[in-house]
Amino acid sequence: MSNTVHNQPEPAESEKSTYGQILKSTALVGGSSAANIVIGMIRTKVMAVLLGPAGLGLFGIYGSIMDVAQSVAGMGMNSSGVRQIAEAVGSGNPERIARTAAVLRRLSIILGLVGASLLILFSQQVSMLTFGNANHTAAISLLAAAVLFREVSAGQGALVQGMRRIADLAKIGILGGVFGVLISVPVVYFFREKGVAPSLVGVAAMSILTSWWYSRKIDIRAVPLTPSQLKHETAGLLKLGFAFMASGLMMMGSAYIVRLIIVHKLGLDAAGLYQSSWTLGGLYIGFVLQAMGADFYPRLTARAWDNVACNRMVNEQARVGLLLGGPGVLATLTLAPVVITLFYTAKFQPAVGLLRWISLGGMLRAVNWPLGFIILAREERALFFWSELAWTVVNLGLTWLCVNVFGLNGAGIAFFGSYVFHGLLIYVIVRRLSGFHWTHENIQVGLALFGAIAGLFCAVYILPFSPALFLGVASVAVSLAYTIHVLATSNAFDWIPGPIRRIAGALTR
Repeated sequence: MSNTVHNQPEPAESEKSTYGQILKSTALVGGSSAANIVIGMIRTKVMAVLLGPAGLGLFGIYGSIMDVAQSVAGMGMNSSGVRQIAEAVGSGNPERIARTAAVLRRLSIILGLVGASLLILFSQQVSMLTFGNANHTAAISLLAAAVLFREVSAGQGALVQGMRRIADLAKIGILGGVFGVLISVPVVYFFREKGVAPSLVGVAAMSILTSWWYSRKIDIRAVPLTPSQLKHETAGLLKLGFAFMASGLMMMGSAYIVRLIIVHKLGLDAAGLYQSSWTLGGLYIGFVLQAMGADFYPRLTARAWDNVACNRMVNEQARVGLLLGGPGVLATLTLAPVVITLFYTAKFQPAVGLLRWISLGGMLRAVNWPLGFIILAREERALFFWSELAWTVVNLGLTWLCVNVFGLNGAGIAFFGSYVFHGLLIYVIVRRLSGFHWTHENIQVGLALFGAIAGLFCAVYILPFSPALFLGVASVAVSLAYTIHVLATSNAFDWIPGPIRRIAGALTR
């Protein structure tokens, strides 16, 4: 009797518009992110009160250390695993899916153990490099457990995502946020800065439980693996995974080095201000990017070599990113002083300007990302590596220069500038790969939204608070109405019950 895999995702979409699928997956994953925003607001507010800017800076630096260690140890298994699972599902071969899933799970455990061991081995050197002393060696050694837990969880999450079980992926995100509050807040409350590292380990440990609970619901029967099959599946995961690892290492390593530049030039308090702005700047755009990676990447992989379908899907995804990201960025520009105080405390007000620059860079990132997925879907590993390396060099060079010239705000200016460069570079690459070009509709939407964003950005610095606030609120309202109108006329709401669609349409006429 042949092995079977249940709960397989539906086949690739037809040539019809994918706006509905994009918005549905964005709503699911974005709903999870929205819940995490509320949960995160509670956690960051408590952390800011308990730890202050310096303690929050320590929290961010420890997080960057974990990210770098996991990027090195993980060998890109999370991202390559998603692609390999999605490709196996597209083949319709249950045995192939089972083999890929089995190897993915085993490798995630092995690589997690390797990463944890390496971090323990070099904990003193990491402490010296980061803080200039060995005082944090024990805490960094403790973070090794978090690296192991996160890598195992990432392997399980890759299986869920590759099978396109987006609702389960959203639930994992929400439960992770809830457990993060329940564990981290009490630990930090009782131990203050000494509790930062243990709280991170506790949160990572709970991530294993949530990802395991939902990955076990995927009914994949065990299959015997011959040595040749094991070698073949492992090679497939690691070859593509190495490119992802290099990219992840550059991304996480860049974030770590940016924090080092800030700590060494401006101090630990400035690192805390940067962490607060970085967290807030990524909250809104984050749900667009998460939805993009969760559902768009597996779908695009199945159509990667069909230039017409591939380019259409990327244009549609980018348009949704523009429409959903625009109102959030306008709101952030307008309410940055209020948001900073609400999420943190008045001590974090110097981060307002930095938050505005980071939100601008985040908007560009949301537009650039769909184009980058063309490179990934086609397994152009060399192009992917060199484009990420180019962005890393530009980002770090701009950060060093701008922090020296503009102080803390320079880190945000550099982030924005790096994504201007990244957008131009990726467009040239995908133009040659698939003949990609922006649609006329996307150019119109982009010019309108970026024009409004640029105008409001200047206004908040030129106008007094009250007129700037009025202009900002009006801009947010108009952009929201425009977003709903465009999506409502693009059949993006087909998955929503008819009465709700009719109400949305009536409000935007």
